[in-house]
Formats: sequence, C-alpha cells, structure tokens
Amino acid sequence: MHIGQVFRYSRPYDAANELIDGLPNYFYYTQSPNSKLPLLESGINPIQKIQSTSRSRRPAILISSSPHKIGMPETPWQDVFDPDNGHVRFYGDNKQPGSDPSESPGNRVLLEQFSLHSSPNKSDRLAACPILVFRRVKVGSRAKGNVQFQGFGIVNRAERVTQFNRREDKPFTNYVFDFAIFDLKEEDGGFDWGWITKRRDPSVSEVEAFKASPKTWQTWASKGHSTVESCRMRVVKLLTTPTNAQLPPKGSREEKALNVIYDYYSDRKVRFEALAAFIATKVLENSGSSYRNGWITSAGSDGGADFIARLDVGSGLASAKLIVLGQAKCEKLTTPTNGNHIARTVARLRRGWIGVYVTTSYFSESVQREVLEDKYPIVLINGKRIASEVCTEMDKSGESSVVEFLNTINETYDQQVSVRQPEEILYD
Repeated sequence: MHIGQVFRYSRPYDAANELIDGLPNYFYYTQSPNSKLPLLESGINPIQKIQSTSRSRRPAILISSSPHKIGMPETPWQDVFDPDNGHVRFYGDNKQPGSDPSESPGNRVLLEQFSLHSSPNKSDRLAACPILVFRRVKVGSRAKGNVQFQGFGIVNRAERVTQFNRREDKPFTNYVFDFAIFDLKEEDGGFDWGWITKRRDPSVSEVEAFKASPKTWQTWASKGHSTVESCRMRVVKLLTTPTNAQLPPKGSREEKALNVIYDYYSDRKVRFEALAAFIATKVLENSGSSYRNGWITSAGSDGGADFIARLDVGSGLASAKLIVLGQAKCEKLTTPTNGNHIARTVARLRRGWIGVYVTTSYFSESVQREVLEDKYPIVLINGKRIASEVCTEMDKSGESSVVEFLNTINETYDQQVSVRQPEEILYD
C-alpha cells in the first residue's frame, strides 16, 4: 500500500479478488489469515486486541474520514489531510451535548493510544499501536466505496474543542486529534500490511512483530518524542501550485461559499479587509507560533497596508516579534491576482516584517516563481483557502448561512479600523 493509493471498498466484502472495478481491492490488501477483515464502517475503527506471548496488544486503529459529509449534521467538522507534510487533523466521535467526550468509544481508544504514544517510557511505546488513516474519495461519478490511503503514524496531540450540534441546536464537547504521519522512504514508499498481520497473530511475540515494523516506527519507539519530526513524512514537491489546486472543485461547498464571498464584497471591497484579517489569523495561528491580531488601517492613511498583526516566535528572552503587513484583494475568481500588487506589498516590508496577501482569486505560476526565487517573506492565501477556512469556522459555530457568517465579520470592521503606525503593535 502506498500513500495516495486509492482502493475499492465495496459490498459484499470480498478478499479473494485483487482488483474490483479497476481499482485495487482494499480487503485483498488488508486481509490477515485467521482474522476478521478490517472494516472502515466508522470514523474510528480499532482492530480487536489480542493476547500475545508477553502481553495484550491492539494491532492497529484504522481511521476513515468522509470529506463529502463535511458540514452535515452528523459530521459538523472538517478533517484536514496533509500527508505530504506528515500531518492529519481528525475530529473524534462524540456528538452528544452534555456527554463526556472521553467516554465515546472512538475517542476512548485514541486517548488510550495518545497516552502510550506520548509516554517517555520505551515499554509504553512498544505497547502502542499504529494509526492508519484512510480518506473516502470520489472516483469518476462514484462518490462512495473508494478509500485513499493517507499513511500511518501516531497520535501527536489531543485537544478538547467545542462544536455545535445542529440537530439539537446545542453546543457539545469533542476531541480533535493531530496525527504525525511517518515516512516510508526506507521501504521505498510502501506500507507492508504484513506488519499488521504479525501484530494480529497471538503466536508472534512483541519483539518479532516490532522487527517487521517500518524503520521510522522503530526509531520513534526506541528513542521517543524527540524523533517525531525526523520520522515525519516530508515530500519534496515542485514549489509552485497549479491554478486548479488554488480554486475550489466545481460544484463543491467551498466553490459555492467563495462565490457568495465575492458577491458579498464586490460593491464594498474595502470591507473585505475584515474577512482577510480574520482568515490570516486562522492560517497563521495554526503555524506553531503565537499570532496576535492587530487592526485594520484607515483607508486614507494605510501606507500600503490593509491590516496589521504580529507573529511571535519563541518565548521570553528567546523570542522574536515580527510585524505582519497584510494586503486584502477581493478580485474576480477567474483572473489571477496582479503581480504588481504583490511587488508593491513586498516593497513596503522592512527588516523584521513579513507580508500576508489574501485574495479571492489565485496566484499565477510566474508570480509564485518570483516570490520563491527572490525569497520574499510573504504568505500567499488564495480563494480556495479562504473558502475552506470560512466553511470550517461555520461548522464550528453552527452557522449554516455564508451571508450571515459574513455579516458577523462585517459588523467588526468599524471597530477594528485604527490610525496607528505598524511598529506600535510591537508594544501591545
């Protein structure tokens, strides 16, 4: 099995045929002798524990996410898949207001593994099981019955979050898990299910099963948390992003949202700055550094900036404060943003500043190459990312109308406008 490979997952379950409907058969590639077939019928699918010669162990936990159900009452969240950078963000299985999220079946087994994965004791890590992630995808006109392998790894972080149950019109508490997806370069990019088969066999010792594991798993289990980043999957790719990857898919929820966003601001583009500042906050606050939102500049004295913020790297004496100069452009969705606008933004940056350019449109290859080749310290946020962040925030808040969500953002515009020098944010 390779990361990105799509498998056919269909009924009736059949492990005999290698191919079904022209795709590799999921059950053929994941079968183990004398064991039940590993199903993906829930979001969190733990394979039953076995009692080995030394102690009990869980062979693996299989994660299945259905992006086509994002925003529906039964899935009021948006999982994030970035296997090329070794990261998957997955929401747990609690949905009931008033219930303890740690007691839902799926959350409970993931929290159990998080305790083992984050343990400083080698014996705990050796007892831990791998997390295998699959994403349901569309193949041609067939939306169901296709799963794409996203990789394997560990639970790197578990966090309680508040979400909204639309059916009961109430908030509820859930867990969101960050999975570190491990590299498979020593295995030439292939994941050998034989390791899971050994982990499912009671006659196979813990040591013997461990020897069959990928090299990154062996490194992590032996040395611990300090090796997570060196074990994490990193794919070296062409650094420019094609146009079709910067715009939402046709007919998708995000495409509809982006069209509404453009229409909403088309005759009041200056107020798009409030949404742009909000999106920049959501993008950069998840970067691992501390992001502080500042203010929107007054139209008559903006000095070429639409909003100001600050990015703090490190802490205490071992820290640096970077001024963020933001540009917001509500532009036609079918036309790439003007490279001159980006050049003017970069020209206004000083030492210790970074730029953020937020557009409803997309960035041409030539503009991206210029930014890369000249090593401009600027973050480019395209229309697809705007729509994705808006949909994610709507799911969190329980808002079903894009217009109503934008109304809420728009109401903050006048309060955020300020006539200040960018350097002042260093002292806030």
